[in-house]
Amino acid sequence: MMGKMATREAYGRALAEFGTDERMVVLDADLSKSTYTVTFKKVFPERHFNMGIAEGNMMTVAAGMATCGKIPFASTFAIFAAERALEQIRNSACYTNLGVKVCATHAGITVGEDGASHQCVEDLAIMRALPNMHVMSPCDGASTRAAIRIAMDTPGPFYIRLGRLAVEDVYGAYGDEIDFKLGKANTIRQGTDVTLIGTGMMVQQCMTAADMLAAEGISARVLDMHTIKPIDVDAIVKASKETGAIVTAEEHSVIGGLGGAVAEVLTENAPCIQRRIGLKDVFGQSGKPAALLELYHLMPIDIVKAAKEAIAAR
Repeated sequence: MMGKMATREAYGRALAEFGTDERMVVLDADLSKSTYTVTFKKVFPERHFNMGIAEGNMMTVAAGMATCGKIPFASTFAIFAAERALEQIRNSACYTNLGVKVCATHAGITVGEDGASHQCVEDLAIMRALPNMHVMSPCDGASTRAAIRIAMDTPGPFYIRLGRLAVEDVYGAYGDEIDFKLGKANTIRQGTDVTLIGTGMMVQQCMTAADMLAAEGISARVLDMHTIKPIDVDAIVKASKETGAIVTAEEHSVIGGLGGAVAEVLTENAPCIQRRIGLKDVFGQSGKPAALLELYHLMPIDIVKAAKEAIAAR
């Protein structure tokens, strides 16, 4: 790990970088400074549209633009994108299979003091249930850049989950070219005793947990499952067969997100012991991000505990 950058900031930089493609248009729901789409606006103001606090309308307009050959990126906070505008995403983007790229920032409990009303911990479950939707959750600046490039180059709707906090680099600095493919997990660390599968900022937590386990003589594989849908079945099955124990970690409910998706793959293909790190069917609350991660047991020590339990139950 090297520098730090919030994935929402990397998103804004990627828009400005790739915005030389005149098909790109960017829509925002009156949060352009928070979502960093203002970075694009400064370079290409004629293709940035502030739709006001009207998220459903924004998604429908984005779908209309997609019918005209544009590549629309529609941004707001995750809670408003995935839940307030759900009907329009479903019917205007997914049902029609149009290339609307929904890039939602401020996901998870690390939104912090804004509290439960703004801490979206259900969005991965909601979005992966929609037919035709691609769902991605990058972990750092370089992988966010790669995810935006993939979304531009891949037909159909996307939901890309982004965070508020600055997070440590996993793949290198923003702008580095990395091996990053839609639907293909990246092996961040090899291991034989247990597999830790993280998404978003929890990849960094898994890496720290792997170091802690190594200090105790336990070899942990770490996978960055940056694509929740389509999920990498082969990587999960391989991990099950080779390590026999899996821990999933997400800044999201344990219901329906990464943990649920991995469990579905294991049940149908290669059952093994699994433990899920995430919110246990509860809402978040107001507090400092670090305190909330500790309160909801999303720390490396919690992943270590779950890994040992999974190994013991194997």
